[in-house]
Amino acid sequence: MNKGVVLVTGASGFAGSHLIERLAGRAELVAWTRSKAPGALSKLASWQPVDLLDRDRVRSAIRTLQPNLVYHCAGSAHVARSWTNATEPMASNVLTTHYLLDALRRANVRCRVLLPGSATVYAASAAPLDEQSPLAPASPYALSKLAQEQLGLRAVREDGVDVIVTRSFNHTGPRQNPDFFAAGVARQIALIEHGAGDPVIKVGNLSAERDVLDVRDTVRAYVSLMEKGAPATIYNVASGHGRPMRVVLDGLVQRSRVAVRVETDPSRLRPHDIPVLVGNPARLMAATGWTPQITFDRMLDDLLEYWRATVHTYTRDPVP
Repeated sequence: MNKGVVLVTGASGFAGSHLIERLAGRAELVAWTRSKAPGALSKLASWQPVDLLDRDRVRSAIRTLQPNLVYHCAGSAHVARSWTNATEPMASNVLTTHYLLDALRRANVRCRVLLPGSATVYAASAAPLDEQSPLAPASPYALSKLAQEQLGLRAVREDGVDVIVTRSFNHTGPRQNPDFFAAGVARQIALIEHGAGDPVIKVGNLSAERDVLDVRDTVRAYVSLMEKGAPATIYNVASGHGRPMRVVLDGLVQRSRVAVRVETDPSRLRPHDIPVLVGNPARLMAATGWTPQITFDRMLDDLLEYWRATVHTYTRDPVP
C-alpha cells in the first residue's frame, strides 16, 4: 500500500505520540494537535494546530492535506471522569469523528482510516471477549466510543470511506496520564523515592481484572491493521490474558527503592467498574500476524523509569 501522506490526530497524546515514533521516517507524516509538539517528537512529523471540534478548520485542513492514511487517535480517554462530565467524551469522541469523516467525504478523499475504539463497549463477561460478544456500554465514555465506531461503519456503507475499527483493551507505558492506574502508581512511587510525598500509595479497586498491553505493542497493532486489516471490520487489540490490578500494583511496589504502604482511596472507586475485561485477539492475529512483544516486566520497568526521569517536573504537585 502506498502510504503517501499519513495523518495522526491527537498526535501529542498518549497513544498518538507513540504512533508518531513508530511511523517516523516511513512516510510523509503529519501530526494534528491542539497543543505544542512534545519535545523530541517535534522533529519526527510536520505538526499542525488543528482543533477537531472546529468543523470548518477540519474541512479546510483535509482539503489541503489530502491524506492517504488517517490514524484518528484524538479524543477523551478517561472513564471515571466521564461520569462527572458526560459532554466531554461525546464531543471529543463523537463530534470529532463526525467532523473528520464528513471532511473526508466532502473533499472526496479516498483514504484508509483507523478508529481506535474501546473494549469498554462490551458487556461484562468472565470469559475472553471476541468481536461478536454482547455489547453493553456502562459509562458515558463507553457510550461515546460505541457511537464513534458506529459513525465509522456508517461511513463505509454510505460514503465509501475505508474504515477499520479497533476495540482496544487497557494499555499503559511511558507518557500515560497519571490519572490512569498503572501510571498513577508509578508516579506516586517516583515521588516517594524523590522525597516529595508521604510513603503511601493511594489506590482504588484492586480486584478488577484487566487485559493490559504495553502501548508500544498497541500502536504496532494499529500499524499492522492499517496495512493488512479488512475495511468495515472490528478488531480487538488485546493480549488474551487478564491480570488483577493487584498484580500490577505489586509489580510496581516491588520495584520501589524505598518502603511504601498501600491505602484505599474511596474517591478512586468507580461507580460502575467492570469486574473482568479480557480480550480475544484471534482475529487481529490471523489478519496481521501481530503478537505482543513487550513483556509485563519490561512494561513495568519502562513505566517506572519514565516517571523517575520526569518526576522533578511534578514535585510541586500533590500526589494524585
